[in-house]
Amino acid sequence: MILGIPRETYPSERRVAIVPDTLPLLARLGIEVIVERGAGLPAGFSDDYYRSKKGTIVESRKELFLKADIIAMVRTPGANPGVGEADIPLLRKGQIIIGFADPLTSLVETGKVARQGAQLFALEMLPRITRAQSMDVLSSMATVAGYKAVILAADYLPRLFPLLMTAAGTISPARVFVIGAGVAGLQAIATARRLGAIVKGYDVRPAVKEQVESLGAKFVEMELETASAEDKGGYAKEMGEDFIRRQREMMLKVVADSDVVITTAAIPGKKAPILITAEMVKAMPAGSVIVDLASERGGNCELTKQGEIINVHDVTIIGLDNLPSMIPYHASQMYSKNVATFLGHLVKDKQIQLKMDDEITRETLITDGGEVVHARVKSLMSPSTAQGAPNAN
Repeated sequence: MILGIPRETYPSERRVAIVPDTLPLLARLGIEVIVERGAGLPAGFSDDYYRSKKGTIVESRKELFLKADIIAMVRTPGANPGVGEADIPLLRKGQIIIGFADPLTSLVETGKVARQGAQLFALEMLPRITRAQSMDVLSSMATVAGYKAVILAADYLPRLFPLLMTAAGTISPARVFVIGAGVAGLQAIATARRLGAIVKGYDVRPAVKEQVESLGAKFVEMELETASAEDKGGYAKEMGEDFIRRQREMMLKVVADSDVVITTAAIPGKKAPILITAEMVKAMPAGSVIVDLASERGGNCELTKQGEIINVHDVTIIGLDNLPSMIPYHASQMYSKNVATFLGHLVKDKQIQLKMDDEITRETLITDGGEVVHARVKSLMSPSTAQGAPNAN
């Protein structure tokens, strides 16, 4: 089997799907790796490095797609709107494509991939089960994003993070509030604590209180009904508008007392909930910073502008998306290990063997045999065009 690693074409994307040190692991699975020239350079991996690990460099993207049985990408066409569509005609029947695919919202691109006869695996659809932890790209990239969010906040905040006692006087520590205690939120809490800030954390799931406190932060408790804040797959559920309204009211004081607010609340396939209103931003101290990790889904802050850093009411609002791409070397290492482990799940006796009774395979396989086969994605499309266009409704 031949695995192809193309150069990422999404604007500002610097990660690469497979790093050179993963090639020996793939070789043990019977997988040969070919790499589009320069694919690893933005992340710090040279073509010679791939060659040293028995990888083959190919000159053109077309050649790579023609030769490869499997294509591993960070962003498949569905997660690379506009530019990524150029890859769809290069796909062929039976070819496997693996990566982020955004299948719940990129219905047109998903249908076009289906029409090419390719088998699309969307790694963000992995179930939150123990067996899948080592393949969990969302958790890996959230780890990087949570860390980078704090580094960005420290860079833009006109204060130091730690308590310092100097000859020039005592400097009080920065106050950081992290909303959402998933992987990104917990990493942000840990990083802010390492930098010496006073940290508070909040999540709609009271069960994470112990995790927040174990990192040295204070858990903010709000008297809200949260029994159903998590779905059976372990992902956050969309909460009702009344819940969100009451949550905002109770959160106002905590936000107003914070120098840095980092938001991480996102719902798969849905617009991110607005947790920080314009009123809250106005109440924050001058010079404060908000880092909105949900900006790609519309943002948790009412004033966030995706992909931009703005200043409103003397508060810096960082809406940069794709933070893992800002640390591409280690983000690529982690993603590569996730992909290799996923391939290890699919490959038996050096052949791809799809077992649809397996939850990991069933939940990640989006297209097969010329149609969309994932039940949840298929339900969002019209019956006649699970191979092409979304339902007009």
